[in-house]
Amino acid sequence: MSTVAARVTLYTRPGCHLCEAAREVVERVCTDLGEAYAEVSIDTDPDLQRRFGEEIPVTFVDGRQHDFWRVSESRLRAALVD
Repeated sequence: MSTVAARVTLYTRPGCHLCEAAREVVERVCTDLGEAYAEVSIDTDPDLQRRFGEEIPVTFVDGRQHDFWRVSESRLRAALVD
């Protein structure tokens, strides 16, 4: 069985309205492009809480920070097509 590694990681926190909006964009773009994404709650890890604090949601593409607070659909699409 083969597992597809997620190219996009979305760091979030429960109850975050910006995180909900970001999830919708990430989900739509990844579905359209056939890419996998992973969502990680920063509340489960003190290191992530210190690292990102209030700058959530944060998106990473291919292991590099891509955006925070708001996710640009066109910018995310462009990063995944490259």
